[in-house]
Amino acid sequence: MTQTAIPYLLLRGGTSRGPYFNRADLPKDRDTLSGVLVAVLGSGQKLNIDGIGGGAAVTTKVAMLSKSDVPEVDIDYFFAQVSVEDRLVDYKPTCGNILSGVGPAAIEMGLITPTGDETCVRIRSVNTGARVEAVVSTPNGRVSYEGDAKVDGVPGTSAPIYLNFMDVVGSATGALLPTGAVRDVIDGIEVTCMDVAMPIAIARASDFGLTGYESAEELDANRAFYARMEPIRLEAGRRMGMGDVSKSVTPKFALLAAPRHGGTITARYFMPWNCHPTMAVTGAQCLASCVLTPGTVAEGLFAPPSGSPALVRIEHASGEIDVTVDYASDDTGFHLKSAGLLRTARLLARGEVFVPSSIWDGKA
Repeated sequence: MTQTAIPYLLLRGGTSRGPYFNRADLPKDRDTLSGVLVAVLGSGQKLNIDGIGGGAAVTTKVAMLSKSDVPEVDIDYFFAQVSVEDRLVDYKPTCGNILSGVGPAAIEMGLITPTGDETCVRIRSVNTGARVEAVVSTPNGRVSYEGDAKVDGVPGTSAPIYLNFMDVVGSATGALLPTGAVRDVIDGIEVTCMDVAMPIAIARASDFGLTGYESAEELDANRAFYARMEPIRLEAGRRMGMGDVSKSVTPKFALLAAPRHGGTITARYFMPWNCHPTMAVTGAQCLASCVLTPGTVAEGLFAPPSGSPALVRIEHASGEIDVTVDYASDDTGFHLKSAGLLRTARLLARGEVFVPSSIWDGKA
């Protein structure tokens, strides 16, 4: 059986990992594209043994890049979440961790020319329309991956990548609070349904009989919790105007608790059928906004940060993530201007990945 070769880069972006492609090197047809991505990652088997996925949702993510024709945007970033076992591809969400590698990947692909010791890459998320500025270290005209920046959940240190997110309110639903309420009660559980960078149904851990400090492994072993959570997530998706979300990874789900290590709040983030080992960048923005919005389920769990920009430190299953939020809050509600985070990325491999020609023959 012949195979089709596709150029690719493999990068760790933040606390996720996946292949980065030039969109022009992939099929235009969405169904064919999905078949290619399933084959590339090896979806359909829990170890992804017949592909380059890593057997976890954070290692079956895909970034597809192209030069943008949108004014004041350099790169269009199209994201795909490939399921580990179900051979499904979800194009609805975006991923902020994988986005951490978009600037370096665009430069490595020759889509962007470095501009000095630092290069600002203006990125548009094709999935959500959000705009992001990524500042990448490029001494001597090359991407640097070595530095002193540390991201909890990633071993060692790397060069910093500064991300500034804009246009993220209502990214999937068109509204900060898609249900029209700060709190909803679903199956007896108070939930805040919020859409900032990622739509999430947010609840208090204590309402599920949990502390909120459980490890990701402990939560994943608690199938009774998932059986209780999933119907709430499905109803939250319906109330948020997202329709039937039973086969979609959005909305995500999150649990909040009071901080234990000097942070602003503790959170556990679900993807949604298992617990994220750290914290999604998009999820962190939404949870930080939940903290800063009066009346949400987060109220009473923390000492509110003062002033704007506000630093919101989220304690997660593997450490902490900081979000700097520039916002305004008045009688008309919470207004997010931008959210900034520090991430890192590293180029792991470059070359060609192969898919059976029966799936795609390399033409259009």
